[in-house]
Amino acid sequence: MLKVDLHCHSTVSDGVLAPSDVAAYARKGGVDVWALTDHDEVGGIKAARKAAGELGMRFVAGVEISVTWANETVHVVGLQVDEDNPALIAGLAATRNGREQRAREMAAQLEQAGIPGAYEGALRYVANPDLMSRTHFARFLCEIGVCDTTSEVFRRFLTEGRPGYVPHRWATLAEAMGWIRGAGGIPVIAHPGRYRFSDTAQGVLFDEFRQLGGKTIEVVTGSHTPDQYGIYAELARRYGFLASRGTDFHAPGEARVEFAELPPLPSNVTPVWHDWF
Repeated sequence: MLKVDLHCHSTVSDGVLAPSDVAAYARKGGVDVWALTDHDEVGGIKAARKAAGELGMRFVAGVEISVTWANETVHVVGLQVDEDNPALIAGLAATRNGREQRAREMAAQLEQAGIPGAYEGALRYVANPDLMSRTHFARFLCEIGVCDTTSEVFRRFLTEGRPGYVPHRWATLAEAMGWIRGAGGIPVIAHPGRYRFSDTAQGVLFDEFRQLGGKTIEVVTGSHTPDQYGIYAELARRYGFLASRGTDFHAPGEARVEFAELPPLPSNVTPVWHDWF
């Protein structure tokens, strides 16, 4: 059985390893088919494709687009995209715009909470200045001993109602899916179990996604708990969705599960890659 991982990040967005190093780490974890899906950026795909080929992995060009839906941030992964598509590139650039100002506002809030120097500290973890994110701030807060893990950071800071939270208006769901499909890609709702939607709101999201041509959700992901694997497998079956799988890797030891540990998809769903090879 092929080990497929279709959700990973590199230093091009908020990961800590360069694209080629993520490829090597994935291969070491037994991955056979691998996608790089950096946030709102496709700049690492060519290096990732080259590294994957040298390591004997099949490569899938991807991206993870930030979307504002019902005043919440939702992520939509695009798989098998053409990274040179002009509309996709322009759309991603528009989505990235404004991150620096948001980061400075986050740092100002943290300073008011007694944590000075957060902007400069987070910046040390940033390889791509256009993509400064909450994850970079979380790593800085761990570095200075405010929290032990990034998971603890997100319980105490950087989320709604906590110090350091600054909302941002991202792409619309229709825009993101248009860019992905226009670039020949497959839209996927990333880690649906992570969003704070009621069952009714989640159903509306899935319905709108399907109406816009969406056919796939992530089922097994490092951002889901093990009990959510079965829940989203059943929802995939109910909505007629295909299923995707990926660690949502950002850094060694930072995710809930590593490449070698992520379980396979449940047998009662159809993988998104069922007709790729």
